[in-house]
Amino acid sequence: MPELTKKPSNLCHSLARQPPQSVPGLCGDGSCCEERRSMRGSHSPLAKRIPARLRLTRALLRFHRDESGAMIYLALVVVLIMLFIGGTAVDLMRYEAQRTRIMSAADSAALAAASMRQVATPEEVVQNWFEAKNLSHALVGVQQDIGLNYRDVQVQTRAVSRNFFMHLLGIDELRSTHAGRAEERRTNVEIVLVLDLSGSMDSNLKLTRLKAAAVEFVENMLGEDQGDKVSISVVPYNGQVYIGPTLMAQYHITDRHDRSYCVDLPPTSYSRLAFSPTTPMPQHAAADTYNSSDTGSGWSRNNMAPGTSNIWCPNIPANTVRVLSNNIVQLRQQINALQAVGATSIDAGLRWGAALLDPSTRPVVSNLIRQGQISEAFEGRPSAYNDRETLKVLVLMTDGEHWPNEHVQDGYRSGPSPIYRHSDGNYSIFHDRRGETRNYYVPHKSAWYPHRWAGETCGRTSCTATVPSGSGTPLDWQEVWQDLRVQWVANQLYRRPLGITLDAAISRLRNREGTVNSSGPHGVALMDGRLNTLCSLLKAQNVAVFGIAFEAPAGGANVIRNCVSPGRFYDVQGLDLREAFRSIRAQTQTLRLTQ
Repeated sequence: MPELTKKPSNLCHSLARQPPQSVPGLCGDGSCCEERRSMRGSHSPLAKRIPARLRLTRALLRFHRDESGAMIYLALVVVLIMLFIGGTAVDLMRYEAQRTRIMSAADSAALAAASMRQVATPEEVVQNWFEAKNLSHALVGVQQDIGLNYRDVQVQTRAVSRNFFMHLLGIDELRSTHAGRAEERRTNVEIVLVLDLSGSMDSNLKLTRLKAAAVEFVENMLGEDQGDKVSISVVPYNGQVYIGPTLMAQYHITDRHDRSYCVDLPPTSYSRLAFSPTTPMPQHAAADTYNSSDTGSGWSRNNMAPGTSNIWCPNIPANTVRVLSNNIVQLRQQINALQAVGATSIDAGLRWGAALLDPSTRPVVSNLIRQGQISEAFEGRPSAYNDRETLKVLVLMTDGEHWPNEHVQDGYRSGPSPIYRHSDGNYSIFHDRRGETRNYYVPHKSAWYPHRWAGETCGRTSCTATVPSGSGTPLDWQEVWQDLRVQWVANQLYRRPLGITLDAAISRLRNREGTVNSSGPHGVALMDGRLNTLCSLLKAQNVAVFGIAFEAPAGGANVIRNCVSPGRFYDVQGLDLREAFRSIRAQTQTLRLTQ
């Protein structure tokens, strides 16, 4: 049969007459693409006569016009970007992990090498440290600065991390350097422990626990000391501060006596830190200003003798202030011998504690060194507040709150008094009643006499007062207070003969800094204010003031809390007192990471 050929349609013929580029569906030579496609698979001689180059061109054109699979290109680009970012992150994480490890090793090695208790050289310590961490390759060098009381070590390192992915961008490795530095400086440390020894400390084992905690603190602080860098002073206080005869001799003291050794601090001494030894200060009169007696309007011997437990400055040498010591045995013995008695004057304790940190006390320290009372190593102390080599620390501890301070008024502490005592135990007092001839009042007779009482001669029916001869038995004020209570003297020897009120008579002899209220709280605003002033002055000079309220009432805890900086107040109970002292000791350590 003859081969049949399909003729092109009229449509195809008409389209073929137009330019092929302007007619969709026509092939490049103007033929109908549909017919060409039908002829592509045939074995017609026409298909075989199409050149191979033309077929390739047509295939490329078809590929160009075909839009199927166009998102593959975008997907490939995104995948490549993600691979690059992820690879960069891997390189950075490897670098950061290595850098952190080397930096930590450098800091730790510097701390170990800077310890002044370290026997090996800083180079040996650092090299051994890096070898143990398998980081010897990262160690560049060790710099050191060692002095008498300090050791400064700097460890220099280099971290190098080879990149797995970033090298495709030409970044073959990441590098960094680090200098870990540590310093231990045996700074001159001046410590003052201001400890409450009021009567309430003698209950609930409080004094026993205070002694244990304070002794441990002293032993640890001085046990770590090398080269006499740490001095510790102890200021026990109750209603007063017993400074003792040795320290008292260094100051300008008036109204001297030898019955006890406290001073009545001038009010102006609380408004400044300087505590000059040349400032006149009256010695506290050893008098019972607190205990009451019979306050009736008639004669009475009841409660005329002083009560020793309520003398504001009890004569207890064990409670003497200790100035600048580094003798562990001496300090331990003194702390263990402390006795609790009396009232609470926190402001007075802080005043003396601050004095032992103030440079104005330097002449006192020098004199005590010459007398062999203080180690020669402490010559020049207390240091200046701006001395960068000195750390000043004050620990203020109480278990109570302020009790109104009391002391005998000026003019009644020492010297001659107008009071006379006869051998029969009776007293008389001279009052200058102008225009009167009878100026001696004899309380047990409730009468005025022209002479002091010197006894009497009695007949069968009456007694006649004996006219004294010679000097008689006049008393000075210290002898008066040794025999009599202040309130008894006020009532029997001033109120009754002068006709004044008992309060007026007591105020004439005694000054009370506040009011005592049986239902509380006591009026102690003056004492609280003085304490706050001193605390502010100390903190302004960068003195590290720590406060401990040991089972104290709210009032006492608040004044201590307000006195110190945040983080340096401890409100503790029972055995926690020891932990408070341990924390304070830890905060005084000078080993620190500085870079």
